[in-house]
Amino acid sequence: MSHEEQVILVSPDDRAVGVAGKLEAHRRGLRHRAFSVILFNGEGEMLIQKRAAEKYHSAGQWANACCSHPRPGEAVDVAVVRRLRWELGIDCPVMPLQTVSYCARVSSELVENEIAHLFVGRHDGTLRPNPEEVAEARWIDPDRLMREVAAAPERFTVWFRIYLERCAPSFAAAARKLSVSSHRAPVAPQ
Repeated sequence: MSHEEQVILVSPDDRAVGVAGKLEAHRRGLRHRAFSVILFNGEGEMLIQKRAAEKYHSAGQWANACCSHPRPGEAVDVAVVRRLRWELGIDCPVMPLQTVSYCARVSSELVENEIAHLFVGRHDGTLRPNPEEVAEARWIDPDRLMREVAAAPERFTVWFRIYLERCAPSFAAAARKLSVSSHRAPVAPQ
């Protein structure tokens, strides 16, 4: 019996229309719900992670702090808290930023067709990356990040490049807001 993780299939307006195995959804390019978390520290640096070599796609590429899929019946904000704990070993305040829809090939056999709910947050504490998920994590100045992506886009996941292209001004505004509010950013759900 398979214990493959399930994803929520969605319509173009993000209404749930069914479920599928995660690998099946990526092989067939089925539109599904996802989320990504963009984290900043008090210095305005963005946290990026290098995906573990064992990941079934985009292994060894740099991505945003955390990304995954809510489980069937799971609220997106609850899934965000679950995955931040699993991938990075942290609890931190996050808030919804915007939704991005995209479809992009991530390998010769796999397609990401996602409606991704983007969250932004602040973390100034210790990271405890899970080696099953994260090979490396680092804080980077957003301007330097944009230069690195421009110089070597293949080092970064396709979805992260899309988010940077479409949402960089929103990230910058959120980083300023989080920096001004110090440690008073919205509290993540428990």
